[in-house]
Amino acid sequence: MRDDRITMTELSPELIVVLGAFLAAFVAGSSGFGDALVSAAFWLHVLPPVEAAPLIILTGITLHVFLLIRLRSRLDFSRLLPFLSLGVIGVPIGTWLLQHLPAEPFKVAVGALLLLYGGGLLIFANPPTITRGGRGMDAAAGGIGGGLGGMAGLSGIVPAVWSGLRGWPRDQARGVTQPFILIMHSLSLAAMAYAGLITPQLAHNYLWALPAMAVGGLVGIGCYTRLNEERFRCIVLAILAGAGVTLIV
Repeated sequence: MRDDRITMTELSPELIVVLGAFLAAFVAGSSGFGDALVSAAFWLHVLPPVEAAPLIILTGITLHVFLLIRLRSRLDFSRLLPFLSLGVIGVPIGTWLLQHLPAEPFKVAVGALLLLYGGGLLIFANPPTITRGGRGMDAAAGGIGGGLGGMAGLSGIVPAVWSGLRGWPRDQARGVTQPFILIMHSLSLAAMAYAGLITPQLAHNYLWALPAMAVGGLVGIGCYTRLNEERFRCIVLAILAGAGVTLIV
């Protein structure tokens, strides 16, 4: 029997860029992070890592500037500084790794990270709260986040998970992850420009992504301000886990 199913790699790269941008902006608008994970799950199907990573970072900078302006009055930034202290060191290390890692294992690793994080927190609705470690552990989470940011624009996932394990309220957790992502993305983009990874193709893909990001971000913010936290937590985690599956299978 003939299989008429269409895979993601058979669709137009521009269509995949637009779809990934919309869903990534929706997730970030509703949760404050996760946009890089979602966009990576789509864009790594049609772009090599050295093209996908700069696009993830450039769209992330645009998105998080917009979101921080819209939500700045309700966020708490008091716990941000320790994360930044080692995050800035991790960025150039991650950028170096990006240029030396093979594409396929990288794609599978991103998918596994998405699936473990999203699926795991859907199953374990009440993860343990960690109170030990203080600012040192916060800084370590920032260092790992910076490394993942320099490698693939995934700077927010570790600080977001760590903020959740700390038990911080959502406006305080978002006050860590969102400005951290913005600052790490800015450093990562500078490092990638120095490494020669900024190309005309990046501008082409960015212009395709921009309108979809604007719409997705506004929809996500509307959800963040209207519906209860637990419902949106489940929606976001389900999207992240599903995106991970698309990269692994």
